[in-house]
Amino acid sequence: MTENTQAWQVNGEPKTIVDLLSRLVRCASVTPSSDGVLDVVEAALVPLGFACTRLTFTGDGSYPVENLFATRKGSLPGPHLLFGGHTDVVPPGDEAAWTHPPFGAEIVGDTMYGRGTVDMKSGIAAFCGALARLAGEGRLEAGTVSLAITNDEEADAVNGTAKLMEWAAAQGHRFDFAIVGEPGSKETVGDSIKIGRRGSLTGRVTVEGVQGHVAYPERAANPMPVLAAIATALDAPLDDGSVHFQPSNLEVVSIDTGNPVSNVIPARGTLLFNVRFNDGWTGETLRAEIERRIAAVPHGQCRSRFEVTGPISRAFLCPAEDAQPLVAAIEAETGRAPELSTGGGTSDARFIAHYCPVVELGLVGRGLHQVDEQVPLADLERLTALYARVIAHILGGRP
Repeated sequence: MTENTQAWQVNGEPKTIVDLLSRLVRCASVTPSSDGVLDVVEAALVPLGFACTRLTFTGDGSYPVENLFATRKGSLPGPHLLFGGHTDVVPPGDEAAWTHPPFGAEIVGDTMYGRGTVDMKSGIAAFCGALARLAGEGRLEAGTVSLAITNDEEADAVNGTAKLMEWAAAQGHRFDFAIVGEPGSKETVGDSIKIGRRGSLTGRVTVEGVQGHVAYPERAANPMPVLAAIATALDAPLDDGSVHFQPSNLEVVSIDTGNPVSNVIPARGTLLFNVRFNDGWTGETLRAEIERRIAAVPHGQCRSRFEVTGPISRAFLCPAEDAQPLVAAIEAETGRAPELSTGGGTSDARFIAHYCPVVELGLVGRGLHQVDEQVPLADLERLTALYARVIAHILGGRP
């Protein structure tokens, strides 16, 4: 790795991008515990002229979450660029299975090991490093740069980015473009960006029957055949995909009665499913289709009810003209235009999409959530350089 990232002062001492990532990884910020990780981010941004606001959101059936909003307005007019990211990580699992301590940030050769090195503390460190580089070159004077950092992306995602964006909008912040630093590259840093994501709906179907002895089925109403028929009806294809999105898919993930014995017909059963849907559906039209399929199943003496569990996230797509400056900057830095993708799961970009065009640009997604999660330091440097190019291009209107 070429150690040419602009260093900046933290508590009076010069620090580099590797120093910053090490400090972030050493915080065991498993959702929702922040373990001081936002202090590390704030300490990196304040010397660069960012005003930082810490916000803790609570309620809505979830745990309290710490969040950070940082903003820096240059001396010249220009667009408002937002970076979205999360400092929380998934649990390490069996720590004995790790070759290196999950929160040790150990460097062996040219690789750093630790939970969050891929998803997504490297993204945050690289963006901060890019800002330090540009600030040192006097290239942050046009427009405004803000960061919306949450410690609640990997679990409930209730008191994190969604509420942070609502707060920012209420404070009068208006954004022109946003980048979320999720690890979405395929083989090399910057070879792919996410310009959209499918929506998500989770539902539960409960079928009520009549409990009875298995030897006397005429005196009972077994909900299990109805549940099985509903599962089959829901499993049928929803669509053939669209111009930018793959086909929607509904996956039944659980059928349960809570019945531990074999000689009792259960009184009820539940079916749990999730749908990842493309832009051919809205939450309302998808819900209506699910209700239609359930109603078409013969119920006999049983009855069913369907409920959506949790919020529905809609499909979103960044318009091509809005993504073009980012694409041009990536091509100028890497020598080739990135693939434009909408595949994969979901991210906090779904919340930001309500406020401005948003794309995801980050590391190669190899090894995230796995034992011995790791990042090549050369990739960390590449992402830092790429972010610097993108920020300068979007704020200054040139590659």
